[in-house]
Amino acid sequence: MNRLKDKVAVITGSGSGIGEGIARLFAEEGARLVISNRSEESGISVTEDLKRQGIDAIFQRADVSIEADCRTLIDKAAEHFGRIDILVNTVGWSARGTIEDTSVEEWDGVFAANVRSSFICSQQAVKYMKEQRSGSIINIGSVNAYIGEPKLMAYSASKGALMTLTRNLASYLNRYRIRVNQLNVGWTLTPNENRVKIEEEGKGADWIKEAEKTRPWGRLLLPRDIAHACVYFAGDESEPVTGSVLDIEQYPVGAPPNW
Repeated sequence: MNRLKDKVAVITGSGSGIGEGIARLFAEEGARLVISNRSEESGISVTEDLKRQGIDAIFQRADVSIEADCRTLIDKAAEHFGRIDILVNTVGWSARGTIEDTSVEEWDGVFAANVRSSFICSQQAVKYMKEQRSGSIINIGSVNAYIGEPKLMAYSASKGALMTLTRNLASYLNRYRIRVNQLNVGWTLTPNENRVKIEEEGKGADWIKEAEKTRPWGRLLLPRDIAHACVYFAGDESEPVTGSVLDIEQYPVGAPPNW
């Protein structure tokens, strides 16, 4: 407890799923939070719930595919709390499509959500972290970054780009003692994943039980699994660690089950 006491954390996409899981564990560890989401309803719901628990939290709506929203999110966080210690770039769009059926518009949209937004939010946050000579930026990637499922072609390419961006920023920003690390996440059960499996892929309601049979630990990853690793990269315990990419998955990269 209190590993993040009084640290100010901005978490994109924290109205649900992995982002929400990270926000809730950060709250347990004493952080002050900026909850952000494209959907005001879900973002405000999470924020109000945290505030009822005594957490110092605010909500700032942001569609991170829009540059102005990214910059306003960071500026509002700094204006309210006076500093930014942690930025977690969580937003991701896993549009389905292979090389044969992915449109240019889908490709651009995926890269805008998954890479461009992290670049803009990080660029704006650095302005404040640089003055403090401290800060931790955490990008949420995917094990698809290494090769990826054929049906996730654009998504996989974007997460590979994000991984390179992470290491490039880490190499430059260490002069300001700003750390940049990435979590490459495996198959995680979130409300959106459930929706995609049922609505877009036509899986039955029992798809989770079938998926769990393929996992060594008999379950899919949960947002809290990702959040625990995120706390490490956000806190002082990882102070000299930067440019690292941690794979969070039940199969070693390079030895996945059959897609």
